Amino acid sequence: MSTLLAENNEKRAQLNAENKKVYEDMLVYVRLSFDKSEEETEEVLMELLDHLLVLQEEGRDSTELFGSNPRQYAQEILGELPKALPNKMMALFGMGVSYFLGVYLLISGLIQTIFSYGFHQLESTKTYSLGTTIIGIIEGGVFLSLAVYSVFRYMQWSCFREVSKRMEYLFSVLVLGVPAAVAFAMYFWLPSFGPSMTIPVYWLAITGAVFLMVGELLKRKS
Repeated sequence: MSTLLAENNEKRAQLNAENKKVYEDMLVYVRLSFDKSEEETEEVLMELLDHLLVLQEEGRDSTELFGSNPRQYAQEILGELPKALPNKMMALFGMGVSYFLGVYLLISGLIQTIFSYGFHQLESTKTYSLGTTIIGIIEGGVFLSLAVYSVFRYMQWSCFREVSKRMEYLFSVLVLGVPAAVAFAMYFWLPSFGPSMTIPVYWLAITGAVFLMVGELLKRKS
């Protein structure tokens, strides 16, 4: 798979500006459909790139390959690609959640460890209410899933279109900023409930590192 990706990157550099724009839109549109077989997807994209390079060498237009509606052509390709195996989809989802928790806990743990043990500005232990923590993790997972899904759908929508910077900024605020603010507000206003557990702050960093390793293992599996 890595060979196909490297070959695609190398050959894509040979395209002229016009062909590169339409092909990269096609590539993004097709790759963002994660329910399709990754290997089959990359093979089809490579075939398209080879055909486009031949047309370019002959001085012919990309519409001879993609037609007058490249988006419709991309949708037809997706309709013919086989579905990804369910275990690969689950591994991909688990990888995303593991990376999210890993990065958050590792950075949070390192910062708190430095300020507590190095500068004595924070407590060296932290107390968590189990029920509140579980709700917070679920809430963060739901927000992350919705945010990632929205970003990918927007990226697909923007393919084969000219999108203004103002539109991109508005999308960022509506899809990322507002839900993030709501999620944080809900978490901080959530009353503590369930059994309490006190741990040294450096365990946050250790737990984060473990989640990152799990994410890396799931990445290799997917």
